[in-house]
Amino acid sequence: MLIGVPKEIKNHEYRVGMTPASARELISHGHQVIVETNAGTGIGFDDQSYIDVGAEIRESASDIFEQAEMIVKVKEPLSEERAMLREDQILFTYLHLAPDLPQTKDLIKSKSICIAYETVTSNNGSLPLLAPMSEVAGRMSIQAGAQCLEKSKAGRGMLLGGVPGVSPAKVVIIGGGVVGSNAAQMAIGMGANVVILDRSIDVLRRLDAQFGAQLQTVFSSKDALEEHVLSADLVIGGVLIPGAAAPKLVTEEMITKMKPGAAVVDVAIDQGGCFATSHATTHADPTYIVDDVVHYCVANMPGAVPRTSTFALNNATLPYIINIANLGYKAALENDQHLMNGLNVHKGVVTCESVATNLGFDFVDASDAINM
Repeated sequence: MLIGVPKEIKNHEYRVGMTPASARELISHGHQVIVETNAGTGIGFDDQSYIDVGAEIRESASDIFEQAEMIVKVKEPLSEERAMLREDQILFTYLHLAPDLPQTKDLIKSKSICIAYETVTSNNGSLPLLAPMSEVAGRMSIQAGAQCLEKSKAGRGMLLGGVPGVSPAKVVIIGGGVVGSNAAQMAIGMGANVVILDRSIDVLRRLDAQFGAQLQTVFSSKDALEEHVLSADLVIGGVLIPGAAAPKLVTEEMITKMKPGAAVVDVAIDQGGCFATSHATTHADPTYIVDDVVHYCVANMPGAVPRTSTFALNNATLPYIINIANLGYKAALENDQHLMNGLNVHKGVVTCESVATNLGFDFVDASDAINM
């Protein structure tokens, strides 16, 4: 199979779909890899790094999209990239379609085969291709939130961990999954007063066993959510419903009642965000103010640490890329129901039920769609 790796073009996005090491693995299986020039420079890999392992360099994204049977990316294709997708071409990347009607329409129109990292599942119910970026984003959320609390960023002027004789900031984390547990680890390490809310008692038990008395675990009722959000200095939104738009758990009224200079970091922004006042921002202009509350809603947070993020992502995606290339996408999907769950759009039909429900499209079961 001919696999293409275009350069990411989203604002301040330096990650790359495949490292030279990943390209070498594909080539060792008898496949061809073509890479857009300078695709890896943001993480320290020049074109020669890819040439040295047997990959070929192409001068433009149009060359990649025109020639490749499978496109491997990191972020969702932007409009100019979607216009280059071909019928029967495989796209393997993050898509986050539920809150993105224009992208979904374009992918349907392209009649390509679109497999989303974020809805591939595993035997234990986790999301193995989303997890590495959730780990990065969860840890980064505390770094970003700590900066948002600085007075120069319009925050309360607080040091997250305080100092002897001065209380630390109160950090409230909504959601105890991969994002939440990694955020808690960083916040506790920085000396903050940390509360985490979740609706799963099993999740709260796991977090209690992991962190003990350093973390306050709270069942997420409406009363508890409001109580802790209004008393927080920093709120991290890490709620996820796989494939679906994130629920708006923090209302505009709650934002209005928060402390002036408090900060919120919406890690769920790729799925539409879990704060009613959230809208996506970029690394170039990451924050905005609503009712004196600093909002950090960057839609590609891990892109700020692209080297770490790229290696973590490639570790997770490479086995799937190899299987798709070795077997062809149909056999790869039929042999692995968890990979089948990643199929969001197939040759003009929506095959992810959450996306279809959120955006009002007819849903076609993935196993039926690939045999139509």
